[in-house]
Amino acid sequence: MEELKPRKANSSPLTPLDFLERAATVYGDCPSIIYDDITYTWSQTHRRCLQVASSITSLSIKSGHVVSVIAPNIPAMYELHFAVPMSGAILNNINTRLDARTVSILLQHSESKLIFVDHLSTSLILEALSLFPPNSQRPLLVLITDSSSSSSSPAVDFCCTYESLVEKGDPLFKWDLPDSEWDPMILNYTSGTTSSPKGVVHCHRGIFIITINSLLDWEVPKQPVYLWTLPMFHANGWSFPWGIAAVGGTNICLRKFDGPIIFDLIKKHGVTHMCGAPVVLNMLTNCPNNERVQNPVQILTAGAPPPAAVLFRTESLGFEVSHGYGLTETAGLVVSCAWKPKWNRLPASEKARLKARQGVKIIGMSEVDVVDAESGVSVKRDGSSLGEVVLRGGSLMLGYFKDPNGTSKCMKENGWFYTGDVGVMHPDGYLEIKDRSKDVIISGGENLSSVEVESVLYMHPGINEAAVVARPDEFWGETPCAFVSLKNGLSEKPSEKEIIEFCRAKLPHYMVPKTVVFKDELPKTSTGKIQKFVLREIAKSMGSSRGGGGCGLVLLVLWVLLEVVGRRCRSQAVTTSGFEAVATEDGGGSRQ
Repeated sequence: MEELKPRKANSSPLTPLDFLERAATVYGDCPSIIYDDITYTWSQTHRRCLQVASSITSLSIKSGHVVSVIAPNIPAMYELHFAVPMSGAILNNINTRLDARTVSILLQHSESKLIFVDHLSTSLILEALSLFPPNSQRPLLVLITDSSSSSSSPAVDFCCTYESLVEKGDPLFKWDLPDSEWDPMILNYTSGTTSSPKGVVHCHRGIFIITINSLLDWEVPKQPVYLWTLPMFHANGWSFPWGIAAVGGTNICLRKFDGPIIFDLIKKHGVTHMCGAPVVLNMLTNCPNNERVQNPVQILTAGAPPPAAVLFRTESLGFEVSHGYGLTETAGLVVSCAWKPKWNRLPASEKARLKARQGVKIIGMSEVDVVDAESGVSVKRDGSSLGEVVLRGGSLMLGYFKDPNGTSKCMKENGWFYTGDVGVMHPDGYLEIKDRSKDVIISGGENLSSVEVESVLYMHPGINEAAVVARPDEFWGETPCAFVSLKNGLSEKPSEKEIIEFCRAKLPHYMVPKTVVFKDELPKTSTGKIQKFVLREIAKSMGSSRGGGGCGLVLLVLWVLLEVVGRRCRSQAVTTSGFEAVATEDGGGSRQ
């Protein structure tokens, strides 16, 4: 069989852009996009995307150029996921909640040639461009207007409007497949929850793979009604702009949302599917006028380990929650908590605990493991030995743009992508994320999972949001510091002492927060992930949680011995509300 080789007929480049033409053929008269009083069919969306792609090329945008978009989940944002790569350009979505300085840095780093700007972000973009170095080339600007805009004419700084590109574009535009399925298609910048944003580059092949895999894993049927509660600028909405086209679904677009808006749109449009970070689940459960949905709504959540208590409350409202795990570098979710029918017979609290785990690799992902960061050896599958989560599969990024050292650091020669996330592998082969490597608290030489503590805090009836970070301690090195926001309408607000005692009843002593800081709202990214690096700086500025004087050397040594012995005894004997205790000193090591 040696003479059988790849040929043009059997090696056409894989790309998700093909899904749109098929949707126009199969579902041409069916609704593709609903936004306020606007409704498009798949035939119309296909034609509009071709027209915009045609107009982009007329603006001297060449293959390989970067085209940026800063907009919320509106029809233009959805269409540009097809139109930009159809023109041969590379799509770069920008977070609408970033400050002008950061946007300026990203635009300069990406060398963007053209920017599509929502009318509410014009001042942000103009300020960002004003920070460019003198005499530097600036990208062209296209204004995206809608019915709420004061004018449909572009401002003086803009070359035209989005709708004018639609009108003048060629509806018969012949877009070309990429020369190679490995050609770059997407440039996404990480959200910066732990460090400075990095430019993640994905190819057509990788986006095709993650799109198909996501549909299969979530068991998305034909023609779902999908509510866009996940920003498309966050990892391209986990690939679902292309996925919903593949199954001919209806995209319910919305500029902004809260709990009441979500419940209203679910009822109005018969929403069947939606995605979002755990903050969206929290929003639903804390909505003052929430009510059980008439028909089940599938919710896919990721972005941070959701507390079991939040999962339980969400499903009690009639939502069916699926939980997964992914990163900007994986283009979507590559691990999911595949549900076993036998688990349905378990108590609700136990089911929620199991569903809070990230799970197993999705179909199409090659390998997922948890390894000792130093030796690279797999940790024990005991649910407590900590290690770094590593991945291998076809949807992983090509690498970081202009950052070969950063690429080599995480995509190592041993064939693994090192995520920087700390997790455990359970005996049944299911992965559970415990922390980011930077979020692990090292107290008295022991690794402490902040996620474990946060799960207990979310059980408190008065707590709305919780995040735990390290606070410097002159004796232990670090101790847990909890930042919490309280629910509205509480008749009596809990005190710091009450919250600490609540945790003490459910956690080993060394895991109990030594400090509780109350905030009206915790700092978050636009996708709802709590920005722990901001909280770490606040905790650091608070200084040591323990004074330096008052104890002699002998007393300090005795204190250490007693505490270490006590910790070991408790960590071997304690399980807390169904959650496995965090690894002891004898457990697996974690990346520092």
